[in-house]
Amino acid sequence: MFERYTERARRVIFFGRYEASQFGTPVIEPEHLLLALLREEKNLIGTLLGNKPLVSPEFIRKQIESQIPKAKKISTSVDLPLAPATQRVLANAHEESDRLNHKHIGTEHIVLGLLREEQSFSASLLVEAGLSLESVRQRIRKLQVEIPWN
Repeated sequence: MFERYTERARRVIFFGRYEASQFGTPVIEPEHLLLALLREEKNLIGTLLGNKPLVSPEFIRKQIESQIPKAKKISTSVDLPLAPATQRVLANAHEESDRLNHKHIGTEHIVLGLLREEQSFSASLLVEAGLSLESVRQRIRKLQVEIPWN
């Protein structure tokens, strides 16, 4: 399933599992992927905006921490499943990669996947940061030569 994923995109999924375990959440939610993206790609939002983001990665983390109740940490050796919303995010990332005629699925496609999951808290945080589905698609096309975060 992950053969088209870039190394960084794979690390995002790995770190998403880590974030879920730290929150004590039994499944990997889209918000865990967003936290993992920010961990892996500190400048991601600014790069996709092409300018200064409206909110900082620290602000996004605090917002997620205020929304997801913390429970007892889960061992990182436990294989946590993807929540249905997260499965849709990754399916959307795959579709976005195909739509852009990319052979790989990178962190930029995961961002698009998160934005397409419009009802999720992570999508609302990305929109608050100044991102939109179409603006990110346009920015990726503009940077298509070689995207620096892959």
